[in-house]
Amino acid sequence: MVAGAWTYPHRPTGRPALNPEVQQLIIRLARENPTWGYQRIKGELQHLGIWISATAVRTTLRRHGLDPAPRRMATTWRVFLRQQAAGIVACDFFTVDSIWLRRLYVLFFIEVDTRHVHLSGVTANPDGAWVTRQARNLLLGLGERRRHMRFLLHDRDAKFSRSFGEVFRSEGAEVLLTPVQAPRANAFAERWVRTVRIECLDWLLIVSRGHLEQVLRVYVRHDNDHCPHRALRLQPPDQPGGLTVVGKEQQGRVHRRDLLGGLLHEYRHAA
Repeated sequence: MVAGAWTYPHRPTGRPALNPEVQQLIIRLARENPTWGYQRIKGELQHLGIWISATAVRTTLRRHGLDPAPRRMATTWRVFLRQQAAGIVACDFFTVDSIWLRRLYVLFFIEVDTRHVHLSGVTANPDGAWVTRQARNLLLGLGERRRHMRFLLHDRDAKFSRSFGEVFRSEGAEVLLTPVQAPRANAFAERWVRTVRIECLDWLLIVSRGHLEQVLRVYVRHDNDHCPHRALRLQPPDQPGGLTVVGKEQQGRVHRRDLLGGLLHEYRHAA
């Protein structure tokens, strides 16, 4: 009886733990808004009717490996491209050598949001008049597709003449030049060049300019109309939408179409 009268129930020291749902909400706000500090997150929680101390927010962030007070840095190229993707068209040149050791220059444009590729042309002499003509042709093509361009992104290659940029500025677009020796700033165009080389050009011997144009037209059509893109949830650029569901009796009836002499394959359900 004496022991029971003088023994008190054990209580944990310190503040009670936060509700797990509140902790998950703090982590969510921090990850979805990487520039927010713990004070900013505390204020957002107050707007939601959740009143906790700034110290509790800071402790929760540190416990999950997040910086309570992230540095306010200038917008990176990657963040800018993602935020403004709907209005950005990137362009670049790449070269292909024929079997006669003649160097050919390929100019292409890619819409960052849809990954749709526009093959402008192939030439052995990309002078100012030629690139300016390709710029006008691109604007006509975008108009037919009812696409509006806000930014044109390209590197500082001398082949992009002043008249080339003026064509886009006259339509209200802003020309953005990537930093010097920074290929990652034009990552979408650089990545497509790598893809077309690995999947197509590295496996072929190019005879002439006409041959290269024919090969690239086939590949670009395949890339735009059929090839799945991870950034588009494994859908092709020109065929967005949900997956097509077929019956069990049709799942085995698949027809293969060969392109470029069997280098590329397209699979479709047989009629």
